[in-house]
Amino acid sequence: MYYDPEDLKAVMERDPAIMDENDAIKFHTGFKAVSMYRESHELWLKGEYVKAREINTIAHRETGCDIHPGATIGKRFFIDHATGVVIGETTIIGDDVSLYQNVTLGGVSTSKGKRHPTLGNRIVVGAGAIILGNITIGDDVRVGAGTVVVKDVPADCTVVGVQGKIVRQGGVRVDMKDALDHNKIPDVIQERMDKMEKEINDLRELCMILKKENDKLREEKQ
Repeated sequence: MYYDPEDLKAVMERDPAIMDENDAIKFHTGFKAVSMYRESHELWLKGEYVKAREINTIAHRETGCDIHPGATIGKRFFIDHATGVVIGETTIIGDDVSLYQNVTLGGVSTSKGKRHPTLGNRIVVGAGAIILGNITIGDDVRVGAGTVVVKDVPADCTVVGVQGKIVRQGGVRVDMKDALDHNKIPDVIQERMDKMEKEINDLRELCMILKKENDKLREEKQ
């Protein structure tokens, strides 16, 4: 099987379940899907579209991952558990990107132009996340599991929810050795509840102060 040594390096660094390089080459479905994409992409660029699609079809059947040969993907690309991953034809992905199972990088248009997302460098996309349309996800972004993103996301952000909400910006650069920690994202609902609880407690304190002042005024009048 053809493979890029840098893709293999990414698997070894980011998947703690892998025993050694031989294990990765033979059995890692994500690595196999990426390697077969690389081969199909080379054929696509040469205009050998039928051969490219044949490899794409075999890869889909064997790994459960569907990467269109026309997609443009950078160095050290990593997919953990290839099952259900879909990457559309006009998708552009930078270097050092990690995707988890059931991620969709899809289109929302039937036009022949650019209709799929552009992902920058050092991005982690959590399991089941969906990124749709000709939008741009900036460098060093984390997309939480199950998130749906349909608008541009600036660099250095964490995005969660449906539709995706930016819950943190700045200071969230992704170190690829910690890429598996894509579960470590803020809980938006809990943050809102904590904020509401604080506001309620503040109101209670204010009511107590007002009550004391009111009682004091009554005493003075008497």
